[in-house]
Amino acid sequence: MLRNTLRNAPATAAIAAICTLVFLAAALQARSLTDVVWDSAVGADAILYGPEIAGPGYLRTLTSGFLHLDITHLFVNMFMLVFVGAEVERFVGTGPFVLAYLAGVLWASTSVLAFSFSTPTAGASGALYTLMAVLIAIAYRRRTDLRAPLILVGVNVAYTLLSPGTVSLWGHLGGLAAGAGMAWPLTSRSMRTRWATGAVALVLACVAIWLLTMPSTVPVH
Repeated sequence: MLRNTLRNAPATAAIAAICTLVFLAAALQARSLTDVVWDSAVGADAILYGPEIAGPGYLRTLTSGFLHLDITHLFVNMFMLVFVGAEVERFVGTGPFVLAYLAGVLWASTSVLAFSFSTPTAGASGALYTLMAVLIAIAYRRRTDLRAPLILVGVNVAYTLLSPGTVSLWGHLGGLAAGAGMAWPLTSRSMRTRWATGAVALVLACVAIWLLTMPSTVPVH
């Protein structure tokens, strides 16, 4: 079943594999499946943490999207990635999908840095919210029932709002906003438009992160 689900979705499979390998490396170092970050060099170096964003620390805005805090966190996100990501990738194409996914990770990180600078954050869920927004546009383009993707987004947003402190509110909302901005052009019939959409979103996210982390804009703690 998994093989069929991931058919013609190589990037989705690769992202899931990378997330799993990163988790296993961190778990082995931490000797735990339930707290793999702070007792692991891999986890401590990959997690998004505003005060550490400087020089090589910029990579945290990307690596945090491939790090998960515990086995449950990993399983839930990879389940969503496989079923939502594969569908989006098959529709928009692997190249544009990769750009859009990475843009989702970075826009989620941008939102966290802007609104919750000192909160350590990790996980693929910000990018998954990006994909869920794109899934709504895909359903519209196909003229299929919009209720399923809308309910999916609604339930996840409600869970985010009702679970303060246990999930990244700003990461989720940042990823969702990025997906909403990309959804229509990313699902265009023009492959050139799809590529351009992913590329522009990715570049703008990098610029936003740079502007947020300039010495004059970083909050003093």
